[in-house]
Amino acid sequence: MFEFGRELKRLFGAEAIRPLRDGLTGGDQALLELLELSLLRSEGKAADVAAGRVGARDRAQRLLEAAIVWREIARRSGEAVALRKAAATAEAAAAAFDRSRRPDGWARARCEQGYCALLGAELFGDEGLNAAAEVAFTEARKACRGGLAAPLADAALALIEARRRLSTGDADAARQFSARLAQPIAALQALVRRCPPARLLAAEARLARADLLAAWGARLKDRDLVSAACDEASEVAAAMDLAYEPLTWARAVLATAQASTLLGEITGQADLFAAAVTDLADVLDQLPRDHSPLDWARTQVGLAQALQGLAEESASERAYEQAITGYDRALMALQRTPSLAVRAAAASNRALCLARLAELTGDMAVLDAAESAFKIELSRLQARRDPVGWALVQLNLARIYEARAELTRKDRGERAAAAVALNAALDVFTEEGLRSLSLLAVEALERLRASASPSRSTL
Repeated sequence: MFEFGRELKRLFGAEAIRPLRDGLTGGDQALLELLELSLLRSEGKAADVAAGRVGARDRAQRLLEAAIVWREIARRSGEAVALRKAAATAEAAAAAFDRSRRPDGWARARCEQGYCALLGAELFGDEGLNAAAEVAFTEARKACRGGLAAPLADAALALIEARRRLSTGDADAARQFSARLAQPIAALQALVRRCPPARLLAAEARLARADLLAAWGARLKDRDLVSAACDEASEVAAAMDLAYEPLTWARAVLATAQASTLLGEITGQADLFAAAVTDLADVLDQLPRDHSPLDWARTQVGLAQALQGLAEESASERAYEQAITGYDRALMALQRTPSLAVRAAAASNRALCLARLAELTGDMAVLDAAESAFKIELSRLQARRDPVGWALVQLNLARIYEARAELTRKDRGERAAAAVALNAALDVFTEEGLRSLSLLAVEALERLRASASPSRSTL
């Protein structure tokens, strides 16, 4: 799958990339997927030089191309510096286009600014960036007269509104937003012949729709929505050319596997977890870590989640151990970017696996490691900035306290500490309108009361 990319590296190694060149792709976004991260960085530097060269032809377009490259670097590495550079370059491109003379170019540059904000919200969990993205896409939609910017803005605005409604909407609302995305996706696909990058942009829009359906289905425990997400992502994966679109293929397979894992949790079918494990193992066989470290780490997390689901279904110690190993690999790849949201999720799920493994084996050392991991993660979070993430760690820490009390058959304050953590988490989940998570906290509190009542009766 990556043979052509390796051939590019052999012919144009990092030492052969000169700042005075305009890069390997010549501004063709479709070729970016073939470059591993080190070559992509060289491409970004070359694009900067091309845009800043005295007498550069169409400087605004060169700036836009540079912004796209730097956003892809941020997307693969999770580096905030690269993302800020992409946003600043896109802003410079918008200024160079001049809204009154080239409205479509200006709108495309504003869309790129919006995409940078959306990526920041996804990577770092900063919901305020979604509002900035909405402003950028709204302005782009008003200014453009057609071309690529119009469907991009329409798709992004629908996704932003859907994510805002995610905590309160029902299944019908999810289907309405999904249908709303059909028109801009079709418009992007219609532009492919005269604008080749539209092919991958349409695929990304479809994957975003699949992710939205999966998130909505997970919250509502709706099997049909998760099945629709799985089908959507699977169709995208099947349509990708592995030789020339490897990263989009890998991301589509990951989205398919994550939807399968969710479906397995809802239906209790172990074969869905096994299918996700098989698919993601194939991706890891094909995807070198150096090509896209963040995609590789996310795939490891997806594989670990599938193994965790399989372990829950079968009570398999071996599956829990394999899931912990997967989370360890992901955390190792993410150690240079500790602020990423995916890192917090990986650390939280790893601790849950340790707690469940301790329950199965009766090994208190494993439980101690899980408690330490949760407390470290809690110390890194800020309740005001990421209330839901903070509350999730509280919920998981309460599970550790509960497991310790059950294993030792002694209560040295663990149940009281668990109740404090659960009440704090429940307050956040209630304020955010997260019904399914609120139910988990309530169920845990009821278990604590039930387990405490016999001890009270004996006093």
